[in-house]
Amino acid sequence: MTLRVRPVRRGWVVRDRVPGPDVDEFAEPGQVIGALARAPHGTLLAVQHPHRTPAALAAGVGLLDALPHARAELAALIRRAYREVTDVVAPYRVDGPDGTACGLLCLVDPDAISHTEDVYPDVVAERGQVLASLGCATSAAMLIPITGLNSFGRDGLTSLVLGMTDEPAVSLVDSGGRRHWVWLVGPGSLQDAFLEAAGAHPLLVADGNHRVAAARSAGLSGLLALVTSGPGLRVGPIHRAIVGTGLGASDLVTAWERVGLTVSSLPYVVEPEPGVVVVRCADEVLRVELPAGQGIDHAVVESLLLDAALGLDPESPCVRPVVDASVEAEAVLLIAPVPLAEVLAGTKMPRKSTYFTPKPRSGLLLADLQP
Repeated sequence: MTLRVRPVRRGWVVRDRVPGPDVDEFAEPGQVIGALARAPHGTLLAVQHPHRTPAALAAGVGLLDALPHARAELAALIRRAYREVTDVVAPYRVDGPDGTACGLLCLVDPDAISHTEDVYPDVVAERGQVLASLGCATSAAMLIPITGLNSFGRDGLTSLVLGMTDEPAVSLVDSGGRRHWVWLVGPGSLQDAFLEAAGAHPLLVADGNHRVAAARSAGLSGLLALVTSGPGLRVGPIHRAIVGTGLGASDLVTAWERVGLTVSSLPYVVEPEPGVVVVRCADEVLRVELPAGQGIDHAVVESLLLDAALGLDPESPCVRPVVDASVEAEAVLLIAPVPLAEVLAGTKMPRKSTYFTPKPRSGLLLADLQP
């Protein structure tokens, strides 16, 4: 497959600080609503979720009616916090306690990207409406090249970014202690080298399956993406929390043993290992052995432990994907991270199965998506 990887023809790079919290920091609508209630006026988060601002909620304004205000707010933010750039690619580096990523911010044809996870249709529809209305990307999907496991993180793109010695256009530290650098490279041999390296291999979605699907649904020929293979990317777990069911530890044990699973008690919470789920209940910790040969652990948890045994639809409000294992819930099913080899093999996974770090900071570079 030939990848269409190209420069940002018209964009805006942040002058100092990104206005407001990271757009991609919040996964659930409730989290977005809470963050917007605490955030100052004028943020990219409000532009992406204009119908979830305190004013919109108070007035009962829906997404379509809120979009004109979002376009005006984005224009105001660009004037205040950004400077315009043209025909650039953006070498990018982020270093932090959760890993290191070097790559290229550029535009990529969404039809040339392979999904790694299923998506929520309602989320795709909402994000597609926002993208089509704004005509501007405020955050980047994170894509990884399929270079082979042994060479992952040692590709030509990583070497090019590590070789950047010019003063970066952006250098800042985020709230998680990660240092971000963004360089801007205009037309010429260096830009050609970056584009060739970024488009040298097929690409998979590491983070941003919904953004890629939304760009397709909006009929866009390009989306903003960070193409990276590390060299220090980490794949973290996304667990499953059970809420609002009234199920206790004994109920879970009975249901899971009924479908043939081996369940035992643990004295305390331990890190899950492949093939084993650790379940933190209110008053007990359980260890559940998964049957072999039925797919990745996340798929088995959703199909067997939740659906078949408990009658819980994995997409229902009673099941929540969570990164924070200490979240309050009736039970939290701790699942081991998906092995990197499975991701690179293109294995299709359930929604919210992988959590790659470190992620690019949204809002450093905005990209005009108008044709």
